[in-house]
Amino acid sequence: MTRIVSYFKSLLLIELAQGLMLTGRYLFRPKYTLMYPMEKTPQSPRFRGLHALRRYANGEERCIACKLCEAVCPALAITIDSEQRSDGTRRTTRYDIDLFKCIFCGFCEESCPVDSIVETHLHEYHFDKRGQNIVTKPQLLAIGDRLEAEIAARRAADAPYR
Repeated sequence: MTRIVSYFKSLLLIELAQGLMLTGRYLFRPKYTLMYPMEKTPQSPRFRGLHALRRYANGEERCIACKLCEAVCPALAITIDSEQRSDGTRRTTRYDIDLFKCIFCGFCEESCPVDSIVETHLHEYHFDKRGQNIVTKPQLLAIGDRLEAEIAARRAADAPYR
């Protein structure tokens, strides 16, 4: 009996008619269009965008050159060089992130013991020359300085879930 019903369904193209009815229903509904540059889509506080390096309140960079972010990066996008300072602490001399390699997984942010490297909400960036995909330490610190208030607010909003 089911073979006969399926034969008539295929003969009468019922599935095709159902698909066309669904298309017809959505054809005359009002469309939702986002005017992108003027209107932005809402973002989660946990959105992972462009990286930034943070500083302490006294202006000293937070990164202690433990190289955990470099070790945990699955795409091998982070490169760190460090040296020992005169006071015995270790700090980075080079902190590069290759954004072509980066998959924005957030592992670097999670592995950092001092919350030095964070991923911001920025997703609108571009490169117009070769080599601009590698973000250096001064650029990362500048991004962190510029967005420190927003980074702190987003981290505070996300704190109950960590």
